[in-house]
Amino acid sequence: MTKSRLALEITHWVIPEIDVPLSCEFTYDPQDPLAVTLVLDTEGVRPVTWILSRDLLADGLIAREGDGDVVLWPLLDHDGESDSFCLRVGGARTALFEIPTEPVTDWLERTYAMVPQGAELDGVDWDELVQLAE
Repeated sequence: MTKSRLALEITHWVIPEIDVPLSCEFTYDPQDPLAVTLVLDTEGVRPVTWILSRDLLADGLIAREGDGDVVLWPLLDHDGESDSFCLRVGGARTALFEIPTEPVTDWLERTYAMVPQGAELDGVDWDELVQLAE
């Protein structure tokens, strides 16, 4: 099965008054079905890669999710609708990004068509993993 990719422009909020457009790419690999790879600043000199839980990303589109180094939450308008969501990454030094919701939601639906939610571990050979751990 091939990987699914989504490239888009997002906003890096340097400080509340200064935002910088930034390119990023989400990648989903069915060989690693629980994870989503996010590469920030794909056109820059030093792109940054984060590995997120696919379910964390999906849940963060509708409610505040995450703790520690990765936190996501939707940005709601006056009608309670969300056109974008925030992603905060980092430990002692954090970065804040605003990402459009619709393309990410559409892309996530395609990843769930590839490997349905709850079926991510269906192909795991648990006996082999136990042998490797011994």
